[in-house]
Amino acid sequence: MIDGLLLTPLNIIDTLNGGSVLQAMNLNDKGYVGFGEAYFSTVEFGVIRGWKCHQEMTLNLIVPEGAVRFVVYDNRKNSSTVGSFEDVILSKEYYNRLTVPPRVWVGFQGIGKDTNLLLNIANIPHDDNEVDQVPLKSFDYSWDT
Repeated sequence: MIDGLLLTPLNIIDTLNGGSVLQAMNLNDKGYVGFGEAYFSTVEFGVIRGWKCHQEMTLNLIVPEGAVRFVVYDNRKNSSTVGSFEDVILSKEYYNRLTVPPRVWVGFQGIGKDTNLLLNIANIPHDDNEVDQVPLKSFDYSWDT
C-alpha cells in the first residue's frame, strides 16, 4: 500500500423500517484530520477523471452507490513508495473509505453500469490554487486492466 494511503472498512447497518445506514466517518477515525467540506460527485460508466494532486487536502473517498475504481500514484521524492501505483475499487458491496494523503496523484473511473456516486470528506474547503492537474497520459499507467 502506498505510504499514507488508508483503506478503512465501513459498516452498513440494516434498519427495521426497510432501509439502511451507511457509515462514512467519525472524528475518532484514523484518516480524520479535520473537516473543511463534504461533497458528492458522480462519474458515468467508463469515464475516467484525473489526474489530480492536492498539495494540502486529505481526501476521504466513499462510494455508497455504484462502483468506482480509484488509482493512486506516488511520485513524492522522499516517500518509501515513490513510483508505486495502487488500484482500489469502492462500492456498496465493498464498502470502505479510501483516505488519500496530500501530494499524491489520484484518478478515478466509473465502473458501475448505473449511477456511480462518490462522497469526499475533505479536511479543507476546495481551493483551485492547491490542486494540480495533468492529462491521463502523463503517467505510464494502463486504465484498460
